[in-house]
Order: sequence, then C-alpha cells, then structure tokens
Amino acid sequence: MSGDTCLGSALCPAAGHKPKAGGLKGSSLGNKYVRLNVGGSLYYTTVQVLTRHDTMLKAMFSGRMEVLTDKEGWILIDRCGKHFGTILNYLRDDTIALPKHRQEIKELMAEAKYYLIQGLVDMCQAALQDKKDLYEPVCSIPIITSPKEEERLIESSMKPVVKLLYNRSNNKYSYTSNSDDNLLKNIELFDKLSLRFNGRVLFIKDVIGDEICCWSFYGQGRKLAEVCCTSIVYATEKKQTKVEFPEARIYEETLNVLLYETPRVPDNSLLEATSRSRSQASHSEDDEGFELRDRVRRIHVKRYSTYDDRQLGH
Repeated sequence: MSGDTCLGSALCPAAGHKPKAGGLKGSSLGNKYVRLNVGGSLYYTTVQVLTRHDTMLKAMFSGRMEVLTDKEGWILIDRCGKHFGTILNYLRDDTIALPKHRQEIKELMAEAKYYLIQGLVDMCQAALQDKKDLYEPVCSIPIITSPKEEERLIESSMKPVVKLLYNRSNNKYSYTSNSDDNLLKNIELFDKLSLRFNGRVLFIKDVIGDEICCWSFYGQGRKLAEVCCTSIVYATEKKQTKVEFPEARIYEETLNVLLYETPRVPDNSLLEATSRSRSQASHSEDDEGFELRDRVRRIHVKRYSTYDDRQLGH
C-alpha cells in the first residue's frame, strides 16, 4: 500500500519503532484508506466509513481518542477480528445479513456493544428473539438420572405421568429375533404419544432402571398401572429374553391416566365408565380410599397374550 494512504506521519513511524499512540484528525482524510489490525485480522477501509455513525470508531478516527499503530503503520485494535468485516459492512450500508447460528449472532452483538453501534445491537437482539420463538421445543422429555429425581418429578407434576424405562443391556440371555424391533417400536410409540399428549401428560424416560422395557403410568402422584414388555421364553437347551409390543394395552393405559388431569379430583363418572369392575359394596369409604391408593395394575406380557397378575377390585 502506498504511503499517502496512511493517516499522516504520526501513524506511519519509521521501521524499528515500537507501537506509538497518537491523535488523528480525519477531516482531510475522509476518502483515504486506512489499515486496521483487529486482533490479528487485517482490514482496509476509509475514515469516512469509520466516522459515518456516532460510535466509538468515530471517536477513534476523528481525533477524540488516541490510536495505537505498529511499525508498519497498521492501526491496532485489541479485539477479536472475526466479525469486524460484518461491522464495517453495517457502517457502510446500515444493514447486513446476520449469521444463521445463535452463537455467532451473540458474538457479533458483543462486538457491536463494544464499538457502541446501537443499531446493530438492536438487529442482533431482534434476531435472537425471533430464533428463540422459532426453535421453541414442541415437547421436552426429561431423562431420569436418579430415583430421587424421578420421585421429585412425579410428586411435583400437576399432570399425569407416563414413564418408559428401557435398558437393553440389562439382559442376562440372548434376545429373540423380533425383540430388537419390538423395543424400537416401544420407543417410537412413546415418542408419538409424547407429541400427541405433551400438553396434558408429562412423559419421562428412564435409561438406568433394572428392567429392559417397562411402561409406568402415574396419576396424582401415585402409580396406577405398569406394563412390562419382557418375558423369558425357553428355546432348545437355553433361555431367551423376549420383548413384546403391546400397543393396544399401552394406548389404553395412556388414555386412563388422562382421567387424573387437574383438577386433582378425577371425574367419578369417567372413572366408573372406564373401570373394569366395581368395588364391592360392602367396603367402607375408608377401605375404598385405601384400596384406590394402594392398588397398581401390573400387566406382564407373555408369549402371545397379556394378562393382569392381580384381579381388579381386590
């Protein structure tokens, strides 16, 4: 670059000199190119661009602030130079195409705040808000990390809870040929149900439990039903673990927990309509309350059918 593009002799010291601070008056140099070293990234621009807006750069290049130059005449700015080109484009055109990623927008906004470029700060803030609204998750699924966390989630939830426990590594024996497919079908059904009922039911995953594949259903802080999808089958001279996919049963129990939505007291008519058997008339109200609180339907899937291992109503 020719010497007449530098900002005067004060900014182009002789070779061997250390970086030197000096003032700058840009009134006669508005169309002259200047050389900027921003954190190791080199840029060429004019004083006219740098002083278009009332920013810290205008203060630097209009004589109100000292600037530091190196021995080759590069004006030193001790900031990251990654987004400085974007900042120059904004100073030239009053608008820019913002980066696509939130992190880069945050980085650019930090630089704009440093240089006191309020218009660019406002653009970045608006873009971040738009992206937040755009990427708001439709459904969030907590993953259990400890029994205490599970207990806390269930007790504090105002919604019914559906939990899927799956842990393929818990198996002691080999799996049957369809077990892996059925395990994936259980996981896929859980995802579909969570998208459909996420506003009404809290869905949680457990990958550290002792079962291989097991669904649990909770209402008002207590367990209502459990569907275990695994069983042991006997092959020639060995045992195998079989994973089932009782889709209809899972759908039924998921719909049942909807009866326990807030308000906290379930609709008695719905409970009566969906119950499989009525409580014995001879039970007192206290006995009925105790029974409702302690009874859990546990459905274990066998080879070709499902059955309850406890009679309902007892």
